[in-house]
Amino acid sequence: MKARRQSTVEPVFGTLTQFMGLRKVNTLGIKQANKCMHLSAIAYNLKKYLKFTQKRTKSGAASLRFVFYRFKAVINVILSPYHQLQFTL
Repeated sequence: MKARRQSTVEPVFGTLTQFMGLRKVNTLGIKQANKCMHLSAIAYNLKKYLKFTQKRTKSGAASLRFVFYRFKAVINVILSPYHQLQFTL
């Protein structure tokens, strides 16, 4: 439990106290202190969200499938006028 808490909660509190100026909560009462903590947590999450970029990996199979379907469509367009013809020997 201690390791889990250290890996999830304490880095957030460290960031809030070290970099976001939350060493002291200058409010009166638990409700206002709770509100201050919620606002700082929202700011922390927004900052993380703005830095987030989704990493999409392009696999070779997916790109090969795209090329195959594109090639198939081109062949169908080229051969479509000749589709109705009957070839006999």
